[in-house]
Amino acid sequence: MTDPVIKPIELVINRSRVTATVEPRSSLADFLRDQQMLCGTNLGCEQGVCGACTLMVDGVPTRSCITSAISCAGSEVQSIEGFDHDAVMNELRAAFTAEHALQCGYCTPGMLVTARDVVIRLPEADDARVRLELSGNLCRCTGYVGIVRAIRRVLDARRAVQVVPLDTAVRLELSASEQAWK
Repeated sequence: MTDPVIKPIELVINRSRVTATVEPRSSLADFLRDQQMLCGTNLGCEQGVCGACTLMVDGVPTRSCITSAISCAGSEVQSIEGFDHDAVMNELRAAFTAEHALQCGYCTPGMLVTARDVVIRLPEADDARVRLELSGNLCRCTGYVGIVRAIRRVLDARRAVQVVPLDTAVRLELSASEQAWK
């Protein structure tokens, strides 16, 4: 039996430059959890369906369980741990608590990352659009009512004070594989 091929990788994780080695078959989720000790990214289905592993890669919500770590070389990755001082994420965390959008919490990191993307990208979203955007994040506990209310609470509060939305031109274009998820 031969030793597995190890490849060098350099990327930015939560605003810190990281240089490491990784097997080409390693997922980004496994790389973050096992090598970087960032365990906030949860693994559910490991097939890109449940959304528990959602994090940001170059500003785009990404399923880290089906994204190879090596494909993220040169990218900027932001896991749930990287949002500690993010104003939108703090608003969402408070709203999730106020609206009882948390139960077991397993889906919460991926749900929060997706919710933040909705708030920033779709400031005029209504309930139907919020639900559509959440369709790739599964929750077995809450029934989504509290989650939708929490996101709407943040959207409504930001509209009330007329927060200017992030220019969508700033957001990177989705690759062909990412467009398939939309």
